[in-house]
Order: sequence, then structure tokens, then C-alpha cells
Amino acid sequence: MAAQDFFIRPATGMTSDDWIRLEECDISIKIARRMTRTVTHGGEGDDLIDEGAESAEYTVRGEMDLETYRKVVEMFRSGQPYIHDPFEERDVKVVFSKLNYDGSNEQFEFELIEDIR
Repeated sequence: MAAQDFFIRPATGMTSDDWIRLEECDISIKIARRMTRTVTHGGEGDDLIDEGAESAEYTVRGEMDLETYRKVVEMFRSGQPYIHDPFEERDVKVVFSKLNYDGSNEQFEFELIEDIR
């Protein structure tokens, strides 16, 4: 998918002015089901049970200036922000897993995780 805009806001944000727009980002998502696996030695094999839940991991790469970085790192340290999922067109509460920022070229990478029940 071509680069697209990414939107993120703090958990306390309530208006459209609270969203931060990061332009022309590369966004990918990985969704995994949660399962329980019991390995039975000497038996008929594994018991695999679908727990009926999943997690989504978003990876976002792009460029942002230092002023925007300061706003984002504040969100990183203060709780669970919301993002706008561009694939399903919905707002999602996430937790930052990782935040990388290179001040020399203003490149960033976020890893954000959504717990889906």
C-alpha cells in the first residue's frame, strides 16, 4: 500500500484538535490469534485451543519534526493513546511497544499493540 497519513491522539484527547497527523507514513499491521497449546508426549499429539482473542501489532514508519516528536513521546510516557486504523477505518486504543526516533534525519518507527477481545 502506498504511503498514507497516520493519526494519533493522547488518551485524554476528546476533540478533533487533539489528533496529531503524520503525513506519508508506511503502515503495516500483523494480527495474531491467541491459542493454548498442550503437548502430550506419548499420546495422539497436541491439543490446540483457540482462546477466541487476538492482538494487532501496528508498525508505522515515516518522518516527523522535533516538535511533533516531543508531543508523541509525551503520549508514549503517559498512557494508552488512540490511533486511527487506516485499514478498518476505526479509532483504536493501543499501547506503545517501541518508539525509535533519529533526530539527524527525523525518521521514526513506532510499534503499537491493540488487544482485541
